[in-house]
Order: sequence, then C-alpha cells, then structure tokens
Amino acid sequence: MSASASSAAALSATPAPPTAPVPPHHTGSAHTDPDPISPGPNSPDRTSPDLTSPDLTGLDRKALARTLQNLHDVGMFGAYSAVRDGDASWQGASGVADVRTGRPTTPQLQHRIGSITKTFTATAVLQLAGEGHIDLDAPIGRYLPDVVPGERGRAITVRMLLNHTSGIADYAYAIWQKPEDLETQRFHRWDPRELARLGLAAAPVGKPGEAHHYANTNYVIAGLLLRKVTGQTPEKFITDHVIRKAGLQQTYFPTSPRIAGPHSKMYEGLYGEFVPPRDFSVHDMSWAGTAGSLVSTMDDLNRFFRVLLTGKLLGPDELREMQTTVPTDTPELRYGLGLFSLDSVCGRFWGHNGLVAGAGTDSFSSPDGRRQVSLGTNLVRYYGLEADGATPTQGPIDDAKATHIGQALCATPPRGTEG
Repeated sequence: MSASASSAAALSATPAPPTAPVPPHHTGSAHTDPDPISPGPNSPDRTSPDLTSPDLTGLDRKALARTLQNLHDVGMFGAYSAVRDGDASWQGASGVADVRTGRPTTPQLQHRIGSITKTFTATAVLQLAGEGHIDLDAPIGRYLPDVVPGERGRAITVRMLLNHTSGIADYAYAIWQKPEDLETQRFHRWDPRELARLGLAAAPVGKPGEAHHYANTNYVIAGLLLRKVTGQTPEKFITDHVIRKAGLQQTYFPTSPRIAGPHSKMYEGLYGEFVPPRDFSVHDMSWAGTAGSLVSTMDDLNRFFRVLLTGKLLGPDELREMQTTVPTDTPELRYGLGLFSLDSVCGRFWGHNGLVAGAGTDSFSSPDGRRQVSLGTNLVRYYGLEADGATPTQGPIDDAKATHIGQALCATPPRGTEG
C-alpha cells in the first residue's frame, strides 16, 4: 500500500476506543485476559480508497449513498451517517434497525455514542478551568482527596486524567471478567465512586504523566470532580453548560436502561462469543457514566463538534489546551483533552469515537468545523480475533466503513456535478 493510502486508511478506519473493554473470551478451551482497545486505527495495512484530492469543496451525494449502502451489503446490519461541507449537508441510512422485523434505519435515529461522551465531559471541565474554578495542573487529590488519596493523589493532575496519562487502570477489567457478565449485569446500577475505586485498586498501567493509556476510570473521576466543584450532578452540569449551550436537541444522558426516542436495536457479537449477536439497546449505562453514557444523533454530533471547534463553547485558551496533544501508540493519532487529532492525506481532523455494547460511532471534523462526518453502526465486534487472542480480525465491514468515512472527509465530486 502506498503511503497516502495508508494515511487515508488511518483516517477513515479508526475504531472506537471502547468504553467497554472486551471480557475474557474463549480461544479454544482457554481463557485470556480482557483487552481494552486503545484509540487508533485497526490496521494501517487495510485497503483504502485513493483519497488524493486536496479540494474540500462540495459533497458527492451519490458516492456517499453508495458507500453507505455498501457498508450494509458487506455485513453491517444498519448504519446512519451525517456529512457536512460548509453549508452543504447530506444525511443517509442503510440496512435495518431490527434484524427480526426488517425495520429500516433512518438518518435521525438516536444512538449510544460511547466514548464521545468524554469530549463533552472534558469541555465542562475546561469551562470551569477558564472560570478559575479548576486548575488543570493541580493534583487531583486537592479536589478529591478521598477518591484519589496519598501519593497518587499528589502526583496525578487533572490534565493527566483528561489526556489519559494518569497511569490509572480501566475499571472495566474488574466488572467484566467473562462474556456472560455483559448479559447478567445488563441492569446493574453502578455508583461512579465504586467504579473509580475499582480502577484505582488495580495495578497502575504506567507512571503519572509518563505515557497515554486509555482508561474510562479517568473520566469517571473527572465526573466526580465536576460534582465536587459545582455541587451538581455532572450529568446536569454537562447538560446545562455544554449540551444546551451547543443547541443540541437530541443529545442526553439516559435516565433508564431504555433509549427515549426512535432508535435501532444495537447488536453485540463479542468476537463470536454471542451467536447470533445479542441486542443491547436496553442497557443500564451507569457503568459508563461521564466516560461513555450519552445518547445522540449523527446530526447533533456534527453540530457539537462544529460549535466546539469554532470557539463557541470554550475560550481560546481553553480550546488551545484541549488541542494540546500527547502521542499514542498510533503515529497518526494524538490525544488531547477529551479530543484527538488524526492526520490524513487531506489534512488534520479532530474528533472522537465510541464503542459500547452493540453501538459504534465515529465523528470527525476539520479544524474549522466545515468538513464533518458522523457515522453510527448497530453491530460491533462482528468478526473474531487473531491467533494472539487479542487483536480483532479485519474484514470487509472495516474496509467499507473506511471507504465511507474517507469519501465523506477527503473525496469530492467532479466539477459541476455538485447538488
């Protein structure tokens, strides 16, 4: 593969950093440890369209519809997408929202957006930092001495939580130890302090400030920080100061295991453990909280990132802090404060993605918020694992997802054919 194709694949095929690390899975008769997938491309070697045009004007609606339909044709149950280029916009859907009834998907379905919640949570923390209520470089123990006590509380800063360099482990290893735990805990109500305790009780994955190690525990603690500083639940504060301020109409923290509005079933394959894939659209999301429980639509996500990146939610200093990044295991991807940058053949894009049981989401925007795509899919962990028992197998669904996102962000119609 050429260097440009490899970069395009890195852009368009980034999998969601899961808010649900994989429970131990069967490899023959043996069990292995769970594997939370860090943010980054599934594979730099998968095939990708030739995205060489630097011109970011116009939308090829026929190509967008064709590539989204192809995603269903190669095996994805259902998908919905929203794309923008300045004032031009397109929304589409393919496949089915319910495999039993054949109910079709529609572009405005509500969807669990998983770890994109982290961008909302980080925005709220940065708003308080801009008002002088939180110091990003202060130790978290200053604010939450009972949650992160002792030496770790003095060494880990607020910034380290938001860019995942705290070295704190992910609590999900503790709450899901076998595949059936995902099913049996479907309606379990988790207290965020308990989730934080489980993550902190696990062996650290690194020294504070040393390197990026993606973990939901960081953002559960960030939610506890919001509660401590504001005296409100973090969900209420984020709703009032981020969601409503951004003008989002279909984005909310669920108050029950059920999604309130029209939505798809959400099918979890768990790398072949669940055959056929099981529907987790009804699921108590307290296990994810401020790390991954939000519901939204693809159009709302585009609006959110457009408002965020154009400085309407944060002051210039705070937005600069959010976009100050650290390296990850993937060279093309760097992580900021609840936001990551991804470099491609047609420029740099900012965004996040999410993976919860049955639901995958990707949302990317150009730095000026003009060129955008948000894509939701209702089947996740659809293939098996490689021989190492940890690396997800890649296949046509991944390639088709890459092609659609690449078309949305990098490809343009022939001159004179827009419309």
